[in-house]
Amino acid sequence: MLTLTIHSVGPGVTVQDLGRPGWTARGLSQGGAADRFAVLEAATLLATDNQNAVLEMMGMGGVFSVSADTRIALTGAEMQASIDGTPVQHNTTQLLRAGQRLTIGGVRKGVYGYLAFAGGITTDPVMDSRATHLTAGIGHRLEIGETLQLGRDTDPLAGPMLLPQSDRLNGGTVRVMPGPQTDYFTADTLQSFAETTFQRSPRGNRQGIRLDHAGTGFATSGQLNILSDLIVPGDIQMTGEGVPYILLAECQTIGGYPRIGTVVPGDLPRVAQAMPGAALRFQFLTLAEADATAQSDQTVRRALRQLCQPRVRDPRDIADLLGYQLISGVTPGDDLERPRYDPQS
Repeated sequence: MLTLTIHSVGPGVTVQDLGRPGWTARGLSQGGAADRFAVLEAATLLATDNQNAVLEMMGMGGVFSVSADTRIALTGAEMQASIDGTPVQHNTTQLLRAGQRLTIGGVRKGVYGYLAFAGGITTDPVMDSRATHLTAGIGHRLEIGETLQLGRDTDPLAGPMLLPQSDRLNGGTVRVMPGPQTDYFTADTLQSFAETTFQRSPRGNRQGIRLDHAGTGFATSGQLNILSDLIVPGDIQMTGEGVPYILLAECQTIGGYPRIGTVVPGDLPRVAQAMPGAALRFQFLTLAEADATAQSDQTVRRALRQLCQPRVRDPRDIADLLGYQLISGVTPGDDLERPRYDPQS
């Protein structure tokens, strides 16, 4: 049995996958990884199933080891990482050997980092998913000394792979489609919202993040007459003071705050990965334009596979080069100058 041992761990490390859809009507949001794109990146790098469970690390990782050799991949937020002191590159695959210590420190860029294993994390599923959903009491934050079961790596000797870095860790422009209450806001208010540069507030978690901005709030009419109805990740709720909050993976399933719009799913990872203080702007789309941005996980995987390529390593940077058995023996190095042995002489 292949196991992962947690020697130290940050306060926001959980097991996640792509979540458990289909339970919203019963009051449970889909949950899953805050940055779904990072999970698909890891699955592409390791050539595994989309739904393989990973570790999600909010801000800080930990120290980990495995009981048998297995390939890993680090995606999402860029985090300081090393194996027995040797730096580990982001968005690549790496062989983690039994007993080695993988150390993942704080984030350099982004918020949510992901550690994926070639065989996935194989904890017992709950309602067809291994995703931790803290607000629903499913799963828990991982603790020092825990051991998690992993699936076996079926191809541990596969060559290292690489995906190019994404620009979603730097904030930027986010596309928004109209929602049920968009028309409650005046045209001037909508224009002002689209022209405002917001900063990602330090206040936020897997349920949602607050946006800070200079100036007055974004008021709406008829707010007190709005009945609570279905809400989803990406909805931009406006408080009574006109302060916007963007809902994320573990949001509630119903709410009564007016929504100025909804972030299109393809841009939600950009919101989730925006560090406190990062600038965010919003571009309103029509419903038809928003529909045109929709992509299935399979479509995203196909595009990622086209970008995935073998990682070429400099032998001077490979500390364990002798362990790769590149040659079958050792020679003095002056073979061309030494006389050859002739068995007939």
